[in-house]
Amino acid sequence: MLLSESARVTTAQEAKFRIQYPNSKPRAVKVIALDTQSAKLVDEVSTLPWNGAAFFKSLSFDAAKGTNVKAWLNDLAGHTADLATEVANADCVVVISGAGQDAHSVSLIAELCTQHHKTLVALVVPQDAARDDEIDASLRILRPHAKMLVIAHGRDYIEAMLTALRA
Repeated sequence: MLLSESARVTTAQEAKFRIQYPNSKPRAVKVIALDTQSAKLVDEVSTLPWNGAAFFKSLSFDAAKGTNVKAWLNDLAGHTADLATEVANADCVVVISGAGQDAHSVSLIAELCTQHHKTLVALVVPQDAARDDEIDASLRILRPHAKMLVIAHGRDYIEAMLTALRA
Protein backbone atom coordinates (compact mmCIF):
# COMPACT_ATOMS: atom_id res chain seq x y z
CA MET A 1 0.00 0.00 0.00
CA LEU A 2 1.31 3.44 -0.95
CA LEU A 3 1.09 6.00 1.87
CA SER A 4 0.39 9.63 1.19
CA GLU A 5 3.01 12.25 2.21
CA SER A 6 0.81 13.20 5.15
CA ALA A 7 0.56 9.63 6.35
CA ARG A 8 4.29 9.06 5.94
CA VAL A 9 5.22 11.87 8.32
CA THR A 10 2.88 10.55 10.96
CA THR A 11 4.72 7.26 11.30
CA ALA A 12 6.83 6.71 14.40
CA GLN A 13 9.99 6.63 12.33
CA GLU A 14 9.32 10.06 10.81
CA ALA A 15 7.87 11.55 14.00
CA LYS A 16 11.21 11.21 15.81
CA PHE A 17 12.53 14.07 13.62
CA ARG A 18 9.83 16.50 14.73
CA ILE A 19 10.54 19.17 17.28
CA GLN A 20 8.28 18.30 20.18
CA TYR A 21 8.26 21.64 21.99
CA PRO A 22 7.28 25.20 21.07
CA ASN A 23 9.81 27.82 20.06
CA SER A 24 11.65 28.53 23.29
CA LYS A 25 12.57 32.11 22.42
CA PRO A 26 9.82 34.63 21.70
CA ARG A 27 10.41 37.13 18.91
CA ALA A 28 11.73 40.49 20.05
CA VAL A 29 9.76 43.08 18.08
CA LYS A 30 10.46 46.77 18.69
CA VAL A 31 7.55 49.07 17.86
CA ILE A 32 8.53 52.74 17.47
CA ALA A 33 6.18 55.69 17.03
CA LEU A 34 7.70 58.33 14.77
CA ASP A 35 5.35 61.16 15.78
CA THR A 36 2.83 62.19 18.44
CA GLN A 37 -0.13 60.96 16.40
CA SER A 38 1.27 57.45 16.16
CA ALA A 39 2.45 57.55 19.80
CA LYS A 40 -1.20 57.49 20.86
CA LEU A 41 -1.81 54.38 18.76
CA VAL A 42 1.31 52.70 20.12
CA ASP A 43 0.09 53.43 23.64
CA GLU A 44 -3.31 51.86 22.90
CA VAL A 45 -1.93 48.78 21.14
CA SER A 46 0.63 48.14 23.87
CA THR A 47 -2.11 47.32 26.39
CA LEU A 48 -2.80 44.00 24.66
CA PRO A 49 -0.93 40.83 25.67
CA TRP A 50 2.19 40.48 23.50
CA ASN A 51 4.92 37.85 23.54
CA GLY A 52 8.12 39.79 23.08
CA ALA A 53 7.18 43.24 21.85
CA ALA A 54 8.58 46.46 23.29
CA PHE A 55 6.79 49.73 22.58
CA PHE A 56 8.41 53.17 22.29
CA LYS A 57 6.51 56.44 22.02
CA SER A 58 9.26 58.88 21.10
CA LEU A 59 12.71 59.20 19.63
CA SER A 60 15.27 61.89 20.40
CA PHE A 61 18.68 62.70 18.87
CA ASP A 62 21.99 64.24 19.83
CA ALA A 63 24.27 65.11 16.93
CA ALA A 64 26.62 67.38 18.87
CA LYS A 65 29.66 65.09 18.55
CA GLY A 66 30.67 65.36 14.89
CA THR A 67 28.97 62.98 12.51
CA ASN A 68 28.05 60.40 15.15
CA VAL A 69 24.38 60.68 15.94
CA LYS A 70 23.23 59.29 19.26
CA ALA A 71 19.54 58.44 19.51
CA TRP A 72 17.33 57.43 22.41
CA LEU A 73 13.92 55.86 22.62
CA ASN A 74 11.41 56.57 25.35
CA ASP A 75 9.17 53.69 26.35
CA LEU A 76 5.62 54.04 27.61
CA ALA A 77 6.77 54.26 31.23
CA GLY A 78 9.11 57.13 30.40
CA HIS A 79 12.34 55.12 30.58
CA THR A 80 15.08 55.95 28.08
CA ALA A 81 16.81 53.31 25.98
CA ASP A 82 19.61 53.51 23.42
CA LEU A 83 18.21 53.11 19.90
CA ALA A 84 21.25 51.19 18.60
CA THR A 85 21.04 48.69 21.47
CA GLU A 86 17.31 48.17 21.00
CA VAL A 87 17.71 47.56 17.27
CA ALA A 88 20.63 45.18 17.86
CA ASN A 89 18.50 43.16 20.31
CA ALA A 90 15.46 43.05 18.02
CA ASP A 91 14.32 40.41 15.62
CA CYS A 92 12.18 42.94 13.77
CA VAL A 93 11.62 46.71 14.03
CA VAL A 94 8.22 48.23 13.27
CA VAL A 95 7.88 51.99 12.82
CA ILE A 96 4.51 53.70 12.82
CA SER A 97 3.91 57.09 11.24
CA GLY A 98 0.82 59.20 10.92
CA ALA A 99 0.04 60.23 7.34
CA GLY A 100 1.58 63.62 6.62
CA GLN A 101 3.66 63.58 9.82
CA ASP A 102 7.44 63.99 9.93
CA ALA A 103 8.92 60.52 9.44
CA HIS A 104 12.47 61.49 8.43
CA SER A 105 13.93 59.86 11.56
CA VAL A 106 13.27 56.52 9.86
CA SER A 107 16.56 56.91 7.96
CA LEU A 108 18.60 56.54 11.17
CA ILE A 109 16.52 53.56 12.30
CA ALA A 110 16.91 51.98 8.86
CA GLU A 111 20.68 52.47 8.93
CA LEU A 112 20.89 50.65 12.26
CA CYS A 113 18.61 47.88 10.96
CA THR A 114 20.92 47.42 7.99
CA GLN A 115 24.03 47.31 10.20
CA HIS A 116 22.47 44.69 12.46
CA HIS A 117 20.67 42.73 9.69
CA LYS A 118 17.18 43.44 11.08
CA THR A 119 13.94 43.72 9.15
CA LEU A 120 12.27 47.14 9.14
CA VAL A 121 8.50 47.26 8.69
CA ALA A 122 6.79 50.64 8.28
CA LEU A 123 3.12 51.38 8.85
CA VAL A 124 1.48 54.61 7.70
CA VAL A 125 -1.72 55.36 9.56
CA PRO A 126 -3.99 57.93 7.92
CA GLN A 127 -6.48 59.72 10.17
CA ASP A 128 -10.04 60.26 8.94
CA ALA A 129 -9.23 63.67 7.42
CA ALA A 130 -5.94 62.58 5.82
CA ARG A 131 -5.52 63.74 2.25
CA ASP A 132 -4.02 61.58 -0.49
CA ASP A 133 -1.03 63.91 -0.84
CA GLU A 134 -0.25 63.50 2.90
CA ILE A 135 -0.36 59.72 2.58
CA ASP A 136 1.80 59.86 -0.55
CA ALA A 137 4.37 62.10 1.19
CA SER A 138 4.69 59.64 4.07
CA LEU A 139 4.99 56.70 1.69
CA ARG A 140 7.77 58.46 -0.27
CA ILE A 141 9.76 59.05 2.93
CA LEU A 142 9.37 55.50 4.26
CA ARG A 143 9.56 53.45 1.02
CA PRO A 144 13.35 53.55 0.51
CA HIS A 145 13.95 52.22 4.02
CA ALA A 146 11.32 49.57 4.74
CA LYS A 147 11.26 45.92 3.67
CA MET A 148 7.50 46.06 4.07
CA LEU A 149 5.43 49.26 3.82
CA VAL A 150 1.74 49.18 4.63
CA ILE A 151 -1.07 51.71 4.88
CA ALA A 152 -2.66 50.62 8.16
CA HIS A 153 -6.21 51.81 8.61
CA GLY A 154 -6.47 52.08 12.38
CA ARG A 155 -5.63 50.25 15.55
CA ASP A 156 -7.15 46.92 14.50
CA TYR A 157 -4.88 46.75 11.47
CA ILE A 158 -1.81 47.51 13.59
CA GLU A 159 -2.82 44.76 16.02
CA ALA A 160 -3.27 42.29 13.17
CA MET A 161 0.09 43.21 11.66
CA LEU A 162 1.91 42.80 15.00
CA THR A 163 0.18 39.46 15.53
CA ALA A 164 1.28 38.32 12.07
CA LEU A 165 4.85 39.32 12.95
CA ARG A 166 4.53 37.22 16.16
CA ALA A 167 5.13 40.25 18.39
